Amino acid sequence: MVLFESILAIMFGAVLLAAGSRRAGIPYPVVLAIGGTALAFIPNAPRITLDPELVLALFVAPILLDAAFDSSPRDLRRNWLPVTSLVFIAVGVTTAAVALVARWFVPELPWGAAIALGAIVAPPDAVAATAILRRVRPPHRIVVILEGESLLNDATALLIYRLALGAVAAGSFSLTSALPAFALVTVGSIILGALLGWVSVRLLALFGDPPSAIILQFISTFGVWILAERLHLSGIITIVVYGIVLARTAPARTSARLRIPSYAVWETTVFVLQVLAFVLVGLQLRPILEGFDAAQRVENAWIAFAVLATVIVVRLTWVATYRTLALMRPGRTSGASDKAASLRNIKGSAVVAWSGMRGIVTLAAAYALPAGFPHRDMILLCAFTVVVGTLLIQGLTLAPLLRYLAISDDHPVDREFALARKAALEAAIESLEGALPAAAAPIRQEYRDMLEQTGRTAQLDTDHNALRRTALAVARKTAFDLRQRGTIGDDAFHRLEEELDWLELGASPREGTA
Repeated sequence: MVLFESILAIMFGAVLLAAGSRRAGIPYPVVLAIGGTALAFIPNAPRITLDPELVLALFVAPILLDAAFDSSPRDLRRNWLPVTSLVFIAVGVTTAAVALVARWFVPELPWGAAIALGAIVAPPDAVAATAILRRVRPPHRIVVILEGESLLNDATALLIYRLALGAVAAGSFSLTSALPAFALVTVGSIILGALLGWVSVRLLALFGDPPSAIILQFISTFGVWILAERLHLSGIITIVVYGIVLARTAPARTSARLRIPSYAVWETTVFVLQVLAFVLVGLQLRPILEGFDAAQRVENAWIAFAVLATVIVVRLTWVATYRTLALMRPGRTSGASDKAASLRNIKGSAVVAWSGMRGIVTLAAAYALPAGFPHRDMILLCAFTVVVGTLLIQGLTLAPLLRYLAISDDHPVDREFALARKAALEAAIESLEGALPAAAAPIRQEYRDMLEQTGRTAQLDTDHNALRRTALAVARKTAFDLRQRGTIGDDAFHRLEEELDWLELGASPREGTA
């Protein structure tokens, strides 16, 4: 009962922190990092432990699937060079640099453990980057590069992490034997993810009611991860490919009535997992700190800060190096705003270089280290310091940096949305030709009104939606009053409420328009 009460208190506190962060204009991952740190110093805090093998599946699998589902393969292909450089070279260089720094401070640290530490802190976090960047609406190309990096570099880092753990267990590490294994695991994971995605889409289509379908979504997500791990493949790569396949095929087989609650549940799940990750690691830090004497605390604090500085400096250095190499390579960028968002431009490269916030993958990987792993407590402290440090240093200064640089964007997503909306509505109107005039006329007029709005200014469309929301608020109040007076019962009220909810959803401000 104490554990249950503690979890309720933690979640309530997290909701209050998130609400406070929105009012203060601070990204919620930053506030969660501060809250997780505070838990480490609360006396008599409950001790919550999880099986290390469970941690990666529990925390990483759903969050990666959610990020992969929202990714755009087309945009990733268009920006493949900067994304690839960050996914492979930046992760590899960061891992090596952190391992060297850790070995310099702790010479007795095995190379496998040092590399594991480097791999743990190497990948920036998709959720943290998105939560911060969406508030200030940077150029779309920068968002694509950062989200693509955050999505794919987890696979690179955690493959290195797995190899490092195996090297510690075996007592040696061989690069010549690791590279073929790396390639085999990558290819096998891609094939498995694509195959399971194809199967899951057809399985999920059999369940039309939202509760069953959403439960099955989570079962299949964890099942894909577990199967990949049982086959000694990469759960990360398998989940990413699985999510991309679902995103490309599932919308044609699912209804709006299923998608709306499904998206809401997944958004809530990502938030809950973020909270629990910071809480669990925060609760682990207190006994770790208590186990160190005063001299060890100072020594480990210096190591943690050195690792934090290394992570930040290596990213700045690599992005600057990439920009120099890109300027030497022939080629041009179309459009002034696109050029500003390119890593060839000093402003675009500055934003990407400073967007190195770490998050849940780093925390989960550190927590998942086996109990007897060499210098586990020091590694956990370093990982938590890097996450909190990057979120506070970079996360709190990224928005002011973007405002200072004033990088303009020509809003390609808005243009593509208008293009798609126009084509879809014209096709819908054309499909009504030949239908009964009395039935088709009002529907045709409704679609024509929507088509007219597509050509209007964004401000006019926003004003229309504001009027719709005002009218719906009055309609909703009338429904409440009718129920309050007993004129209608709850069944009729909830049926009307559902209809008004769908209308309100259509009048809600879309991202990028308000």
